[in-house]
Parts: sequence; C-alpha cells; structure tokens
Amino acid sequence: MSEIKIIELSNVKVFQRNILILSDVNLTIRKGEFVYLIGKTGSGKSSLMKILYADIPLKEGEGKVGEYDLIKLRKKEIPMLRRKIGIVFQDFQLLIDRSIEENMMFVMKATGWKDKSKMLERIELLFSKVGLSTKGFKFPHQLSAGEQQRVVIARALINEPDIILADEPTGNLDPETSLDILNLLHDISHSGTAVLMATHDFLAINKFPGRTIRCENGTITEIAN
Repeated sequence: MSEIKIIELSNVKVFQRNILILSDVNLTIRKGEFVYLIGKTGSGKSSLMKILYADIPLKEGEGKVGEYDLIKLRKKEIPMLRRKIGIVFQDFQLLIDRSIEENMMFVMKATGWKDKSKMLERIELLFSKVGLSTKGFKFPHQLSAGEQQRVVIARALINEPDIILADEPTGNLDPETSLDILNLLHDISHSGTAVLMATHDFLAINKFPGRTIRCENGTITEIAN
C-alpha cells in the first residue's frame, strides 16, 4: 500500500448548521485505497464528505486533503482543492441541454482548460476508460442510468484527482449495473486514485471488499474485514 496520505482527519467534529453531527472523527486514506463509508440515512456520511470538499467548513479538529489544510483553507483556495477531488453523486447532475462531450467541455472550461485539441484528447481517453468511446455525441436522456453514471465518473476524473468521493453512486441503479459501476471504481483505485464511497449496498461490499468505515452513534469506527 502507498504511504502517501490523501486524507488525514484527527479529532474532527462535523457540524451541520451548528448542530453537532459527528465527533472524534479520525480517518486516514492513502493513495489508491478503496474505502466504504456505511451507516443509516442521517448518520453523517454526506456531511463528512462535505467537510472533505469544503462544502461545510471544518471548525474543530485537524484535517488535510492533499496539501490543503481544511482549518486554514481560504475561500479562494476552495476551487483548487476541488480540482484534487472528483465528486460522484447519486443523481448524476448532468446538463440535459447538451451532449455528454459538451458536458465534459463545460467542466473543463470552468476549471481552466483552454486548448480545445487537448480537451478533446482528454475526453476521448476518459470515455474510453469508462466504456463510452462511441457515445460522446449523445445527450443524457439518450443514455441508460448506468451510462449516465459512467459520464459522471469520467467527469470526476477530468483533472486527475487524488481521490474520488462517491456519495451513493449506485443508489439509482439496478443490481447488475451497480456491480459494473463498482468494478469501474475499483479499477480506478487500482490505478492510484483513492476512492471513498458512501453506500447502503452491502451486496457490493461483499463482492468488492475494501476498508469499511461505519458512521454510527455520532462518530465513525473502522470495521475489521
């Protein structure tokens, strides 16, 4: 296992609108690790992820994502932090009025890409990686739910992130498609990008074992495999 630490949280408290959600959170994730985050709805999984991509500010404890110190993070640094993180949501959040290639372009322009030939080259590489090589011209509604989630994963990989945060990425998918997406995320972790995946999908955890962290009773604990 790599010794390079992508995420380090120590004695962190997670607040949501001044309500304490999680306390005494200690977590280290290294380069290329695959980690499941499990727990009931409302147990704090999404709030913990929001701390990591600075959607919720870290007020107590110590936290680092890559070289970014979450306590000292300034507002203007948040976009740079988020380029180090790929985010995969359950509900895709694709722009429905443009093709999936144009969806990718939109994010690239927003994150500083300017050379169109390099952009197209990167899109081609990523679509090949996620199994969508011939689909770039299609609009989201022309794709299955599983294909749309593959676009979201490709989008998350645009800027070669250190980690992918996947919040219930298989929540809207049938079991077979879920396993395809899980397989893809595991392949990504094997290539060096860490993956932290919040899930209720215990079938997936049994099929693709990884470190498992449980949110419960206001804190997190690691479950021995």
